[in-house]
Amino acid sequence: MSLAQTDKYYLPQPSLWPIIGSVALLLMAVGGVMTMREIDNGGWVLLAGVAILFYMMFGWFGEVIRDSEAGRYNKQVDASFRWSMSWFIFSEVMFFAAFFGALFYTRVLSVPWLADAETGSLLWEGFQATWPTAGPGLTQDGFDFTPMGAWGIPAINTLLLLSSGVTITWAHWGLKKSNRTQLILGLAMTVALGVVFLGLQVYEYIHAYTEMGLTLGAGVYGATFFMLTGFHGFHVLVGTTMLIVMLLRSIAGHFTAEHHFAFEAVSWYWHFVDVVWVILFVVVYWLI
Repeated sequence: MSLAQTDKYYLPQPSLWPIIGSVALLLMAVGGVMTMREIDNGGWVLLAGVAILFYMMFGWFGEVIRDSEAGRYNKQVDASFRWSMSWFIFSEVMFFAAFFGALFYTRVLSVPWLADAETGSLLWEGFQATWPTAGPGLTQDGFDFTPMGAWGIPAINTLLLLSSGVTITWAHWGLKKSNRTQLILGLAMTVALGVVFLGLQVYEYIHAYTEMGLTLGAGVYGATFFMLTGFHGFHVLVGTTMLIVMLLRSIAGHFTAEHHFAFEAVSWYWHFVDVVWVILFVVVYWLI
């Protein structure tokens, strides 16, 4: 299972998978709108779109894996994969940069503007520019909530993700040394840490909603809190899913010390998720 000994750039045959994926996304969009509008069977349409999307991903990725295991990818294809993953992660960096920018704008600029002498006297008299806040409207209406502190589940989750960065690196070292036992054990530990992180995140959300009054309706603080932690949690879910695939492939005997970019791509993604969480922990949980 080495890279193809050819100078020809491998091009796969025309495929129906992009069309199937487009149909899935269309059904998900229509089903989502129907569900929000409370139209009959909207949930079923949405569920059908999700099911078709998973079918497409399973089938399409399966073809890519079979091509890789057959040795059809040469070094040029491998370089293309690396550039593609690099640009994908860069797009994810910009995705989170926009949300961190929104948080910065709100905390440093918008809230103080709403409470300054001129604006406050005209619009929101008595509003105090303190963070966290639900915003002037909800605050004046008596809305109250408890902000999420850093030292508890968030700190534990930070330790979990930092530890998972160590375990996946250890797994990579095992792969580069052709030590499959170390590879599988490291991946299994990384998956376990990711699953525990997600479980604690769900518990944190339930606690926030039921006991702290911290919901999506908790003004600007609630919106930015759930926007950042929610999207990060979704990325952890995606990353954990990819790690499970890597674990199953490793158990099946895939990858060699020289040819394992799929593993490296997932590893890059997971380290990116780790870094985002560290920043998120500091600016969302700690600096309140």
